[in-house]
Amino acid sequence: MRRSPLTFWPGARLPLTMAVRGVGLLTRSPLCAQTRTRIRCPTFPRLRCAGTVAAELRRDEQPSGSVETGDGAASRGCGAAPAPGSKDKPSKKTFSEVQEERREQAQRSVLIHCPNTVSEKKFLKYLSQHGPIHTHFFYESFGFYAVVEFCQKDSVDSLLNRTQTPATGTEAAIPFRSRFLYLKPKGPSSHAAKQSLARSSNHLPPSKRKLFELLCSAESVDDQLNTLLKEFQLTEENTRLRYLTCSLIEDIAAAYFPECTIRPFGSSVNTFGKLGCDLDMFLDLDETRRLSTQKSRGNFLMEFQVKNVPSERIATQKILSVLGEFLDHVGPGCVGVQKILNARCPLVRFSHQASGFQCDLTTNNRIALKSSELLYIYGTLDTRVRALVCSVRCWARALSLTSSIPGAWITNFSLTMMVIFFLQQRSPPILPTLDTLRASADEEDKCIIEGNNCTLVRDLNKIKPSENTETLELLLKEFFEYFGNFAFNKNSINIRQGREQNKPDSSPLHIQNPFETSLNVSKNVNQSQLQRFVDLARESAWFLQQEDGDRPSPSSRQPWGLAALLLQTVAPSKRVQKKLPSERIKSLLESVKSNSTQSSTNTSGKQALSTQP
Repeated sequence: MRRSPLTFWPGARLPLTMAVRGVGLLTRSPLCAQTRTRIRCPTFPRLRCAGTVAAELRRDEQPSGSVETGDGAASRGCGAAPAPGSKDKPSKKTFSEVQEERREQAQRSVLIHCPNTVSEKKFLKYLSQHGPIHTHFFYESFGFYAVVEFCQKDSVDSLLNRTQTPATGTEAAIPFRSRFLYLKPKGPSSHAAKQSLARSSNHLPPSKRKLFELLCSAESVDDQLNTLLKEFQLTEENTRLRYLTCSLIEDIAAAYFPECTIRPFGSSVNTFGKLGCDLDMFLDLDETRRLSTQKSRGNFLMEFQVKNVPSERIATQKILSVLGEFLDHVGPGCVGVQKILNARCPLVRFSHQASGFQCDLTTNNRIALKSSELLYIYGTLDTRVRALVCSVRCWARALSLTSSIPGAWITNFSLTMMVIFFLQQRSPPILPTLDTLRASADEEDKCIIEGNNCTLVRDLNKIKPSENTETLELLLKEFFEYFGNFAFNKNSINIRQGREQNKPDSSPLHIQNPFETSLNVSKNVNQSQLQRFVDLARESAWFLQQEDGDRPSPSSRQPWGLAALLLQTVAPSKRVQKKLPSERIKSLLESVKSNSTQSSTNTSGKQALSTQP
């Protein structure tokens, strides 16, 4: 069987418009949900595994390197996975272990812009000449793309050595070598069998109405919260693409700092991210500094010639300025580059066109990574934590308590801190305090960053599971009631000690930064926004209490529970014409008052009649 000759071209030559349009899905397998945001990130099929295209290839003519994905690859040196039904319960991985594993996966991966008529079988056969393939998937975002992970990093090097710089005709190409490639047929493309094409599906993430139907058909409020989390959480493929994007940016930064690392932080790695969230990353130069401080042998000390600047902040600004220029002029797929260097934390913001991610690049930001590790620990300790955080965030967004535009609104991070603090208050506590995590730490866990004690236990298996068995329904109701009656005027929220403390300043809402304890993470929130939060929390608590025992059947598709709380944005065309809970409370009070007055009048009348002769 003759194969169509293919060649690869570095860097996808795409229109220099922002890669922020709606994206479809490129797969023949079921779809995973995503949400919509400023940049609508790609959705992905499940990873291909042995038994699909790879199995077909083994029945056909084999090229020089066999194609293997999933379990087949694992059995041949790509890392064996536990057998299904295995009784050995795997231990929970530390945050750093997950980061390193994902980073290693990304280094063995390439991102390829493909023609939309490419044959998946021929595509894999061609790539397998460079070595066995562990996993791959296709998606669409301003074109067709494939993420391919090889079993060995040497396979990536082999592929790059066979890749050439494109001849662009009247334009001039900047010959930058990266793992972002472009697949181009050498000759006229042949008509491949329809079933062998990587086809684009019209499936989209659940619409607001579809989400409304899913929530209404749930069997319980607990089921509603878990459904919401399932629909919005990051998929495996989305996570892989995030780490690969960081790895591609690291290749660019390595042109200036060869030993640097680009690490994702924030929602992409802390278990609380949802589809469509931004990709936060920071340039880690610690390895470069560590290598330069190693003791040398002999009677002399050799040092690099460097430029000196007055402060660490100025050094950060200069480094980011240079990287911003390089991303703008040389970085394949990087568009809309903005250098925001005078912010409290200087950053470079850009869109990565192929992945569809809005990216923020910072440096010298290790505390942010430590905060991500803390949230990872909390999100991994108990399955209820992520579901409750996701629901509270969606509730706040539905009621316009949060916004993607900077301002006086409560942020998602502040809401997450409030949920963690609330779960520390339960009896027994669902989550440990930060001080408890520090007390359980070993000497190797000790961590001091810029004078701040960021020590916490990293081994999750050392943390005793909570004995609390409260349902998500109760926790959601109690969360609204707790903060609807919280004394914000005098108390602050402190997850280090897990108890209320007197506010150190006059900020309407004070939530202590878990590591930089002198900072208030909610300093931006004004009194009116805090009062809106309190009022809506009270109304939501009251609303959930009134629905106890009064739920429609799942087949009726009537809004109830979480669906009713999100009704204002989930199904605006079917909004139930009901008064707000606060107005209903007023009506009830007036009714009670009038009944009380009438009862008093009737009693007086009866007494008067009884005293008559």
